[in-house]
Amino acid sequence: MKKKRKLDPAIAQAREMKRRKKIEKQMKRLEKYGRRLKPIDEIEGEPKLKRELTLRARELPPLTQEETESHALLQKQWARYKFRQFVQEVHAISSILQEQDRALEELRFESPELYQMAIQVDDKLIPFSFKGPTKTPPIKGYEAQDGEYIDTTKTFD
Repeated sequence: MKKKRKLDPAIAQAREMKRRKKIEKQMKRLEKYGRRLKPIDEIEGEPKLKRELTLRARELPPLTQEETESHALLQKQWARYKFRQFVQEVHAISSILQEQDRALEELRFESPELYQMAIQVDDKLIPFSFKGPTKTPPIKGYEAQDGEYIDTTKTFD
């Protein structure tokens, strides 16, 4: 192991002061500007559309009491329909699973060997085959990079 060199106290104090000033400067900047979020180009939209936003805004007439009630009634009917559909699907699946379990129990009682064969996973049940190119032809005029690239990542400070 190397022996640690003793550092001059003045240099150590200067480094500590420099580090403290840097932290204080960052704290002041945070207090002044707050937390700035990174802009997202995809969400901002086109400037032309932003300028025309007031022109493009449409004023819809307010819904009447009858229309509001009919909308609420339709939503309730749709919710009931989807709930009934869900309950029917759950019931169908559970009855199928119960019948499957009952059939497997009967099979185990009749023939343990056939039962063991029945509970094995069949890989050929869903046939899957993949055929694709093993080699691709070269692209004419393409020069491969040597590992050097220009970093175009946006930085937000």
